[in-house]
Amino acid sequence: MLLAFDVGNTNIVLGVFKDGKLIQNWRMETDNNKSADEYGMIINQLFAYEGLKTKEVKDVIVSTVVPSVLFTLQHLSMKYFKKRAIVVGPGVKTGLIIKYDNPKQVGADRIVNAVAALAKYGGPLVLVDFGTATTFCAVTEKAEYLGGTISPGIKISSDALFEKTAKLPKVELEEPGHTICRNTIESMQSGLVYGHMGMVDYIVKKMKKELEKACPSGKTPTVVATGGLATLIESGIDCIDHVDKLLTLEGLRLIYEKNKFHGHKCDKA
Repeated sequence: MLLAFDVGNTNIVLGVFKDGKLIQNWRMETDNNKSADEYGMIINQLFAYEGLKTKEVKDVIVSTVVPSVLFTLQHLSMKYFKKRAIVVGPGVKTGLIIKYDNPKQVGADRIVNAVAALAKYGGPLVLVDFGTATTFCAVTEKAEYLGGTISPGIKISSDALFEKTAKLPKVELEEPGHTICRNTIESMQSGLVYGHMGMVDYIVKKMKKELEKACPSGKTPTVVATGGLATLIESGIDCIDHVDKLLTLEGLRLIYEKNKFHGHKCDKA
């Protein structure tokens, strides 16, 4: 089995693959203060609950945008699975041509999403990831990662309203159903949710036009959304073609397949 970690600023998503198929996945809070042993105990409990055996894990792959957690997961992989984890980053084969000014600055999650979406939907692509930040990425049919846009995620915006104002409360992120709101809670929900929908709609449409000019074929880009709040935002706009919440895990599996025979295993202690 393959154990895949997608580490974001807010959550860690774990996935277990067997014979190339995702058989189980979980989501937990990202905690910089947790040790490898603490994460190890959590994983043992998750495996036990689902009737899975940790000893059947043959390899581990990690994608992270949180450097402080990387060492912890590398230590966990060595101690609990006797494997040196494959870490998505420089030197790892992805099949993408990175056109960013500095390729090292591209978040690992954005690369992983692009690999998965190209394999599943083909190019050209506009990828939208609703995470702590909302990111937009443009990829050509020739597997060229051109770049994209980064904006504050809807949860960041919500937290900022609560933390930077004296009287505004924390609110649930859900549609109020209207924009002429008669109370503070719904007024905030309207601004947060519909405001984010408007931003996504504008950036996606503008990015599609730019991407069409960059692609000689003139093919209309496919728009794929992922992340925990993708369904909420997609419900109010018509520019998204597919919502694929497990896109990153699938990308990790594909990258693993490209790199599994390149010496990442270690001898048992």
